[in-house]
Amino acid sequence: MIKHNYCVIMAGGVGSRFWPFSRTDKPKQFLDFFGTGKSLLQMTVDRFTPLVPAENILIVTNVQYREIVLEQLPMLQPSQVLCEPARRNTAPCIAYAVARIKAIASQKGETQANIVVAPSDHLILQEEKFVQTIAEGLSFVAKHDALLTLGMKPTRPDTGYGYIQISGGQMHVDGAGTCKVRAFTEKPNLELAQKFVDSGEFLWNSGIFLWNLQAIDAAFHAYLPEVANIFAAGEKVLGTDHEEDFIQEAFPKCPSISIDYGVMEHAKNVYVLPSDFGWSDLGTWGSLYDLSEKDESENATLHCQTKYYDSHGNIVTLPKGHMAVIHGLENYIVAESNGVLLICKREEEQQIRQFHMDAEDKWK
Repeated sequence: MIKHNYCVIMAGGVGSRFWPFSRTDKPKQFLDFFGTGKSLLQMTVDRFTPLVPAENILIVTNVQYREIVLEQLPMLQPSQVLCEPARRNTAPCIAYAVARIKAIASQKGETQANIVVAPSDHLILQEEKFVQTIAEGLSFVAKHDALLTLGMKPTRPDTGYGYIQISGGQMHVDGAGTCKVRAFTEKPNLELAQKFVDSGEFLWNSGIFLWNLQAIDAAFHAYLPEVANIFAAGEKVLGTDHEEDFIQEAFPKCPSISIDYGVMEHAKNVYVLPSDFGWSDLGTWGSLYDLSEKDESENATLHCQTKYYDSHGNIVTLPKGHMAVIHGLENYIVAESNGVLLICKREEEQQIRQFHMDAEDKWK
């Protein structure tokens, strides 16, 4: 079955919540957060290679990141990097990749294609369990015209994640451990998130999706026909030398909408596979702090050397070879990169996007 498996990795985000470490010209998916020698994108691709042939991996990114993707992933051909000329959220991104896979399958004379879609900036701590889970999901969607997502058991009432409510009526399908989805809820407030966790009926929405080609193609035509029709018009040029010209003209016509809002919240054949493999979406400094090693005072240090005095609960990252001396700080983010220093309370990190915009305006 492996030759029929495809992987779509979404790598077009700007990672503004990790500013100043993540910048528009080199956002977080291209950075080595933990000193492993590999970027988040490279680690993501490595995770899927046991299940997906290298030639069936597609990276969807913004056109400005084409060269850095090819530089970091030399095993891929340029044709495997799908470049968006404009940012239009996840639904058009996925629709473009699905249209390309449909063209590839048609050229090969194949009718079966099983697809896993994943962001490029997740951290997975238990990679063997991850591979087993993805294999289970691919097997499920190969047999069912279902839209499957991976759901993570919540460990706390986190307001930064979307939640998936499991339907109590159909807990398992064909013994695969998949559950019927009752509802999606976008980032709730703390009180509601606590109720979700206490109920035991909710999972975190990982943003990792699996489906077969027929199921997702039908879903786009049913729930986002304007997007489906845009790419259907280019059916004969996708995968040819004329694809880039077509995408340059057609892609900006797509509405900016997420796959959750556009498809998953409307479809009736949506399932979730409860999963546990040490997952984090690395969306914020707070999530990075939670995953980092800490000293006896709960301080986390990345890339640099730090001396702490009367300080607790901080995360500090400076360029390699630099040293920070921290005195009297509690629960702060201290990050310096490319001449910009950020010092921000951890509980106020939602303001970092605004800091980023203000700083860019200042230095224009």
